[in-house]
Amino acid sequence: MRYFVAVARHLHFGRAAAELHIAQPVLSRQIRALETELHAPLFRRDKRSTELTSAGRQLLADAVPLLAGAEALRRRVTRAARGPNRFVVGFMPGLIVTDAVRALRERHPGLTVDLLRTGWNDQTDVVHDGRVDVSYVRLPVDKRGLTLRPLLGEPRVAMLPAVHRLAGKETIEIAELADDRLLQDPAAVPEWPALPSASPPSYAVEEKLEHVAAGRGIVVLPLSTARFYTRPDVVWVRIADIPPNRVSLAWESTRRDPLIAEFAALAEEFPAA
Repeated sequence: MRYFVAVARHLHFGRAAAELHIAQPVLSRQIRALETELHAPLFRRDKRSTELTSAGRQLLADAVPLLAGAEALRRRVTRAARGPNRFVVGFMPGLIVTDAVRALRERHPGLTVDLLRTGWNDQTDVVHDGRVDVSYVRLPVDKRGLTLRPLLGEPRVAMLPAVHRLAGKETIEIAELADDRLLQDPAAVPEWPALPSASPPSYAVEEKLEHVAAGRGIVVLPLSTARFYTRPDVVWVRIADIPPNRVSLAWESTRRDPLIAEFAALAEEFPAA
């Protein structure tokens, strides 16, 4: 059903297969099997286009809430498997969440509070799939299905090779980076589109900094992350003319767990950076 929804959304088997990380022939076989099971054609395909049939449109209308219900069920089962005495906090690199976690443990001696390190690409996925109860997230994120509690803002800096022409300056403007390549997802730096197109992203912070040190480009990070990953061949310079990175606490919007509300209050009381 997920395969069908992906094809229906893209109306293109190649793009849907790429999104699903499967080969296109495998996707085509799965759709044919579904059509055989339902005794109805779901797509009309020719060399120029793919479009939904009337049966396909009806299935799409029913499939979206069905998949949402299945995902909600999976989250509930995942949380139940963890047991009632376990609370999991997701956090991004550079954010120090020790004080809030310690305070929750002290208030609830029988509660196991665990931590899960996240990254730019999965910081909200871990909330949706039930791996964590709450997650410290760096905006922007897709807010659908989430409750967000704003916590703090922090300056953003450019990570440069130590031999870079701008190394040693206290502050710079983002336009001064116009001749550099951005080695990360452009969505993390919304101010970047006015400058040259970004290169393909390198997802782990450690990987990004290896590329920076080698002189292949630059990345823009929150100050706390830059300080966390200090190394002698990479320097950071504050970017003066872009807004700070905003950090929020996120949890599933349908949950009414008192522990979540309690931890959200602690997260506000104890800054994470």
